[in-house]
Amino acid sequence: MAIPLGLIVAITVVDVLVPGDIHLGPLLIVAPAITPWSAGPWLTGLVGALAVVAQALIGVLRDPNALFSTNHQVQIAALALLSLVIVVSSRQRERRIRQLAQVRSVSEATQRVVLPPLPHRMGPLRIASAYRAADDEALIGGDLYAATRTGNGARLLIGDVRGKGMTAISDASVIMGSFRDAAHRTATLADLAAALEESICRHLAEHAPHPEADELYEQFVTVLMLDIPDEDPLAQMINCGHPPPLLLHHHHVTALYPRRAEPPLGMCDLPRTGLTIDPFTFEGDDTLLLYTDGIIEARSS
Repeated sequence: MAIPLGLIVAITVVDVLVPGDIHLGPLLIVAPAITPWSAGPWLTGLVGALAVVAQALIGVLRDPNALFSTNHQVQIAALALLSLVIVVSSRQRERRIRQLAQVRSVSEATQRVVLPPLPHRMGPLRIASAYRAADDEALIGGDLYAATRTGNGARLLIGDVRGKGMTAISDASVIMGSFRDAAHRTATLADLAAALEESICRHLAEHAPHPEADELYEQFVTVLMLDIPDEDPLAQMINCGHPPPLLLHHHHVTALYPRRAEPPLGMCDLPRTGLTIDPFTFEGDDTLLLYTDGIIEARSS
C-alpha cells in the first residue's frame, strides 16, 4: 500500500510545483490501478477515492477557480469512473481467486484419494516420487503410480491412461483401486496384470458411449508392474506398452526393454496369448527410474 499512496502524494506535489501548462493529475489513475496487485476491492476503492480527492486538491492549489472549470471537472469525473471500473474488476478477480482456491482444494483431495503419497521407504527399498500435471492449474491427470508391500518384497505400478480430463482420472482410479486389492491376493505379476485388465475392461464396457454415437471411444492404459524382493537381487517386471524403466548400475544407465512387446491394458478385443515376465538384476546400490511419456515428450515453452 505504500507504493500507491506514495504515488498519489508524489504526483500531487509535483503537479502543484510544475508550470501551469503541465498537467500530471491524470497520472493519479496509476495508484488505484496497481493497488489490486496487493489489496482487495475495499482498499482499491479507498485509494481511488484518495486519488479523486488529490485531483480536486491539485485544482484548488493551482487556482481555486480552476476547480469549477469544465476541464478539471471532467478530469475528476473520469478519474472517479475509472477508479470504479478498477474496483469492480478487482472484486471479480478476487471472486475468481476464491473459486480457483476451492477447485484446487477439491483437486488436492481427489489427488490424495486417487494417488496417495508413496512412503519414502518400503523395507530396504527407498522411494522418491514426483507428479506434474500437464495443465498448470491441475494437480492430477491420467498418470498413476502405486507401491505396496507383498510379504518379502515390494510391488510397484506406474501407468498412463489415454486421454485427459475427468474420463482419464476415472480410468486411473479404477486401475489404482484394482491394484490395491489384487496386489495382495495375486502370487505373480501375470496374475496381477490379468486382474487389472479384467477390472479396466469391465469399467470400459460399463461406461462406453452408445453404439450410435459419432465419437470414437478408444481407452487403454499403459502400465509397468514390478516385483522387487527384499533379499534376492533378481527382480521381475511386466511391461504393457509403457516406456521402459531406466536402470542406473555402476554409473551406467540401461533401458530395460521387454523381450516381447505387450499391448496396453484395456484393449479388450485384442486376444492375449499370455504375458511375458522379464527378470532383471537390481542390486542394493542401483537406482531405477520409472516415468511416463510426459517426460520423454515434454517440450520447452
